[in-house]
Amino acid sequence: MSEQITQAAPPAPAGVDAPPGVIKRMLGGSAGRNLGLVIALAVLIAVGAITAGDRFASLDNVITIIRFASIIGVISIGMTFVITAGGIDLSVGSVMGLSTVVASLAAVQLASTQTSWLLMVVIALAVGTLAGFVNGIVIAYGKVVAFMATLAMLVGARGLAELISNRSTQIVNNQDFLGFFRSDLLGLPILIWIFLVVAIAGWIVLNRTTFGRRTVAVGGNPEASRLAGIKVKRHMVYIYMIAGLTSGVAAVMMLGRTTAGTATHGTLYELDAIAAVVVGGTLLIGGRGTIVGTVLGVLIFSTLTNVFTQNNLSTSVQNVAKGVIIVAAVLLQQRFASRGSRGK
Repeated sequence: MSEQITQAAPPAPAGVDAPPGVIKRMLGGSAGRNLGLVIALAVLIAVGAITAGDRFASLDNVITIIRFASIIGVISIGMTFVITAGGIDLSVGSVMGLSTVVASLAAVQLASTQTSWLLMVVIALAVGTLAGFVNGIVIAYGKVVAFMATLAMLVGARGLAELISNRSTQIVNNQDFLGFFRSDLLGLPILIWIFLVVAIAGWIVLNRTTFGRRTVAVGGNPEASRLAGIKVKRHMVYIYMIAGLTSGVAAVMMLGRTTAGTATHGTLYELDAIAAVVVGGTLLIGGRGTIVGTVLGVLIFSTLTNVFTQNNLSTSVQNVAKGVIIVAAVLLQQRFASRGSRGK
């Protein structure tokens, strides 16, 4: 009987560069996508520094850019989970507006003055989470398409906020609440710290927990996930509750920044959040999500807005630029998706 002998390839000598295929795979993965976002952000920063000079490059302006991005950034973290799981949430902006209205009601402010300003925070978070719970139940157990269910919540939450507030602006008078959310910690506004904490928590949950792995699995193939023992319906309810919770957090931040609760807060924020998530590299069809990419996407749009503002350019031109960036991001997603399908 003859034996077939296979000779192992000798190891590569030390100091030799990695094969081009390895580098190509790395650049084609999440590291490459994030590197592309970092380069795009660096280009925007360079353009701003050249066109606006010291006004743009100042530390105060950098802090302004990040603070401007913080509220929509928190909403975008929740949206990342929803889109990664294969869903969509059009109601996050309206839910945020409703949360600001309920938390700034005169009765709530009076109770918070007598007890603690944290009561306003708890109520805002509860309103957002409850709205997300309703979305999740209708979508998962009512089997309503996510687009239509969250569109209904968008309209309903905005209308409810108008009824509760009687279409008027409610001023926040709790000085302890305002003092906290207008304070600085280590030289940075508290709003930026909240954004940072939410982003880190979101990254840990999505990348280092069973919940995050299940979220990616459900977005990639719900039926296979169900056969693998994942309770898909219940998991989707949790996902939409996370989106509602982050809307509540953003509502508290908005109350602190504007000192007012109104039904108009959060108008079109859902579109900005979806744009940041998609540009960041999360697949619209689900199955892949990136918190780091979402944060970079939010910073890109915030920096773009600041560059246009510093140069006194029209918001119409700014919207056109945003549209071009979104389309380019979707086209790149389709290209990566087609490469992935050919590689299988």
